[in-house]
Amino acid sequence: MTTLAPTISLRLFPRSASWLRDLTLIILGSLFVAALAQVEIPLPFTPVPITGQTFGVLLVGAALGSKRGAASLTLYLAEGALGLPFFAGGAHGLSVLTGATAGYLLGFIGAAYVIGRLAEKGLERSVSTSFIPFLVGTVLIYACGVTWLAVMLGSWSKAVTFGLIPFLIGDIIKLLAASLALPAAWKLVNK
Repeated sequence: MTTLAPTISLRLFPRSASWLRDLTLIILGSLFVAALAQVEIPLPFTPVPITGQTFGVLLVGAALGSKRGAASLTLYLAEGALGLPFFAGGAHGLSVLTGATAGYLLGFIGAAYVIGRLAEKGLERSVSTSFIPFLVGTVLIYACGVTWLAVMLGSWSKAVTFGLIPFLIGDIIKLLAASLALPAAWKLVNK
């Protein structure tokens, strides 16, 4: 999606400075997900909170593409691991990357890559088709997250009960919201 008016990123970074533009977009993507991680609703019956992170992962992957999207989420995890309060509710440190939500967090990288790859093939060009890469990315996040949670809890049924079922409706809403927000993200990034 392109516009005739110059976008923010093109005004700040002409095409000749593409490496600087890419680096800036990667950093901004990580900060966007970090900000959305602070939107947290803890659930008393599960170690996995409801957060805005997955919404951020969907948009970052689709807007930045496979490589920049995955790099952005890798940077996000590194920032949190190094002590910045970037994980859900301001959590930070390596312990988060070995705790109950580690699988979801690591799944963010793969999801951003896959969403970006599908977007590069043109599946994000409309609200209706953008739902496909977002759904695939969400399934990938769940696959990683629930698998790790099953290891932590020692049970697949508990992992599904505590790490999947309570989040399905919210994630469908996030998928729809990301589909609607994607045109605005495209304008900012101006692929």
